[in-house]
Amino acid sequence: MPEPLAAAPPWVGRGLTRREDRRLVQGQGSYLDDLDFPQAAHVVFVRSLIPHARIRGVDCTLARAMPGVLDIVTAADLPDSVRPLPLRATPLPDGFSVADIPMPILAREEVRFTGEAVAAVLAETAAQAEDAADQVQLDLEPLPAVSGPRSALVGEARVHQELADNVVFRWHGGGGDVGAAFAKAHRVVRGRFSIPRLQASPIETRGCVASFDGQLLSLWCSSQDQHRPRLQLAHVLGLDLDRVRVVVPDVGGAFGSKGGLAAEHAVAAVLAMRQGCPVKWVETRSENFLAAYQGRGMDAEAELAVGDDGRLLGLRVDLVSDAGAYLLGHTAVVAATASGLLTGAYRIPAADVSVLGVATNRVPTGPYRGAGRPEAAFVIERMVDMAAAELGLDPVEMRRRNLVPPEAFPYRTAIGAEYDSGDYPGLLDRALELADYDGERQRQTGARAEGRLRGVGVAVVVESSGNSGWETAAARLLSDGRVLLLPGSSEHGQGHATTFAQIAADQLGIDPAEIDVASGDSAQGLLGMGTFASRSVTVGGSALLLALEELQRRCLVWAAHLLDVPEEQLTWDRGSVRSHDSAASITLPEIAAASARSHSSELPTLQGDGRFTLPGLAYSSCACCVTLEVDPETGALEIERMVAVDDAGTIINPRLAEGQVVGSMVQGLGAAVFEEVLHDLDGQPLTESFLSYAIPSLPDIDMAIAAEFRPTRSPLSPLGTKGVAESGCIAVPAALANAVCDALAPLGVVHADPPYSFERLWTLIGGERS
Repeated sequence: MPEPLAAAPPWVGRGLTRREDRRLVQGQGSYLDDLDFPQAAHVVFVRSLIPHARIRGVDCTLARAMPGVLDIVTAADLPDSVRPLPLRATPLPDGFSVADIPMPILAREEVRFTGEAVAAVLAETAAQAEDAADQVQLDLEPLPAVSGPRSALVGEARVHQELADNVVFRWHGGGGDVGAAFAKAHRVVRGRFSIPRLQASPIETRGCVASFDGQLLSLWCSSQDQHRPRLQLAHVLGLDLDRVRVVVPDVGGAFGSKGGLAAEHAVAAVLAMRQGCPVKWVETRSENFLAAYQGRGMDAEAELAVGDDGRLLGLRVDLVSDAGAYLLGHTAVVAATASGLLTGAYRIPAADVSVLGVATNRVPTGPYRGAGRPEAAFVIERMVDMAAAELGLDPVEMRRRNLVPPEAFPYRTAIGAEYDSGDYPGLLDRALELADYDGERQRQTGARAEGRLRGVGVAVVVESSGNSGWETAAARLLSDGRVLLLPGSSEHGQGHATTFAQIAADQLGIDPAEIDVASGDSAQGLLGMGTFASRSVTVGGSALLLALEELQRRCLVWAAHLLDVPEEQLTWDRGSVRSHDSAASITLPEIAAASARSHSSELPTLQGDGRFTLPGLAYSSCACCVTLEVDPETGALEIERMVAVDDAGTIINPRLAEGQVVGSMVQGLGAAVFEEVLHDLDGQPLTESFLSYAIPSLPDIDMAIAAEFRPTRSPLSPLGTKGVAESGCIAVPAALANAVCDALAPLGVVHADPPYSFERLWTLIGGERS
């Protein structure tokens, strides 16, 4: 296949501004609630206000008599063919055992978390549906609730009576001689960690419109892709896949929380089929806090064997993951991802890891930006800092003695992950330079002499990217000479229309302005996987590259025909095809016009299709440094600087990549300092709105933030890319935790779990002083 000429200016690597932004900032976006369905009825869900109860009855008499009510359904009204949400939606490592407790689309015999939908009320208007839902009477008999992951393992209460205990998935793995590593250890460092649940909190909540014409079921939904909701909806309703269409409009954020079919989507589809009219559901913010799946929620107990020279010899970790009341198709994958990354960026020759997922009477958990990687990074980075403290080493020196060196790649960890490429010491050195680490240590010494609590924290983390490692794409030459890209990876804020156009512009030798990008509609005919796990450019971009190469081959066939020149004499030349042996040439618009006029069945259509499979996970990495002070009188935290240096392989668009990193750093800051989903001892949620659940706002990020890239090319894909979108969420909580514990070290604080609110820090300071 002819390559674009080297003289053509490369578009990959340029920091182009996002082409998507003008439309969005001018208010021309079309989000789920903007879709115009004049005849749509509205559905409102009746939800349990009790975390665990037996359903003794649902009285809809008053509600059915309310004005505008069209239908009310409970689980008893659903056809027998309607199934729960699919349980095996995401592949898991060998040996992962998973209980059969999928989430029903409406609670049938028991409710198992506050916010679980018991009934759905359909009315002509949303207000009428809300009024009628208030009149549905639930007769619930309270049952003992499992309020948290620790009580799930020791208490007698069961979330699912048919199970012997509350363990709903388990796994054990590792490698190397762990026993020998601990037997010869100079020190064994032990740590116990608790990482709280988090709310994804996208600007746009979930929602859908379902429509049925007697044959085709169409679902418009705010989702991360069209592929998984389509497959899952077909499964739930027992429909052939070709009878289901899913369309994803503009999406106002997801962060993992819209990674598949919601139970409410399926109920809306059932109602649309029952009533023969479009059915619309737009989630309220209160519903989002109660019923949208949450992230994190993991406890860990760890032991680290350390030699007298500071070398890390072995690691043991027991993870306990709060699965919530049911298993979604991607619940267990979060713990699976965490378990595979617990050795982090370090040479640890022996490791033993066990994972228990436990059921609790809480909303189910699933992927949230980072999805297992932040949990693993937090555990190993805190353990390395704690080991450095026990040996009297600077945390940076401890890391330098143990980081995987560049010459060791590809590097296989004791747990079995194979890191494709990296330069972890180089990342660390550059981050320390940007953060003025030596100067910060000197300033810390002076601050401590004045009684101030100043801390410096570092972390070097690894991020797997490219999960579910295949994707599809198509590229078409339109009759007007423009190129249309149809990636399987759909956009919800990442800038795909810009980055994919840059990839195509380099391959075809044309300007990105001549390229259009469309995605998010299953009617486009692509079967794919979608946008999650930092996979879009690495997997989706590679599929697009294959589609572009196929389009080029077909254009060469047309050029040979039109120029009457053998194909082997033709060269691709910046958006046109020219002959080696003559001055003859033809442009893409001329080829497109000729194809549009032709009725020949012997010449190929001007469309290329590509499917790419990533042969293994691509591993990004990031070194992060945080400097801060804790007010010794109030516990108030002042973060002065956050620095991140990332290796994300080839950077397609530095401007967009930097935006992804900085955005995820701020989100990581929220996870470390502000955010925590709380429940009382009876399992009732206490954080049901932004009044009680804080996220960072503009004044909270009044600090110096720097992000740079130091790439090593991945050998796994033709673009050489790795994921970039989640590194800040992974690195910042670990580095910030190290900085907080460093600041409090003079008070004897060895470890503190997030979030590092002033209340928690004040308690730690006061407790140490009393």
